[in-house]
Amino acid sequence: MPRLLFVCLGNICRSPTAEAIATALARRRGLALTADSAGTGAWHLGEPPDPRMREAAGRAGYDLSALRARQIDPADFRSFDLILAMDRQNLADIEALRARSGGAGDAPAALFLPFGPSGRKDVPDPYLEGGFDSVTRLIEQTAEALLDGIAEDWPGLLHRA
Repeated sequence: MPRLLFVCLGNICRSPTAEAIATALARRRGLALTADSAGTGAWHLGEPPDPRMREAAGRAGYDLSALRARQIDPADFRSFDLILAMDRQNLADIEALRARSGGAGDAPAALFLPFGPSGRKDVPDPYLEGGFDSVTRLIEQTAEALLDGIAEDWPGLLHRA
């Protein structure tokens, strides 16, 4: 069963949305999957996702209400098969944490969006920029493509990371 960790800055917008969407889509497909999310920063620990993000996800049919922010931890490099960063700065922060923790584990870290059809690298951060509905759609499209890749060739997908 693939274990995915989605990571953004504060774990209150993009990454919890990716967690909820990937979990819901996998369940609908009957695909066994474990998903979680975390932030690189500690500003929002224990808080629910941003209300604007919860509303946008809710309009799209996804429930974020049970999720609470946490910070990525060196143990995550051992607990997950793939760590998916929402943007290039998050990816750099993830790799810096890995280096500081002595290469804590083997889970590859990669950008999330390149697994989808958008052609973009970074999921825009709606916390300051707005666009919660468009970010939800972008995450949903990418999660669909990611799950297609998992269902078709999980080892091959890991090799792309």
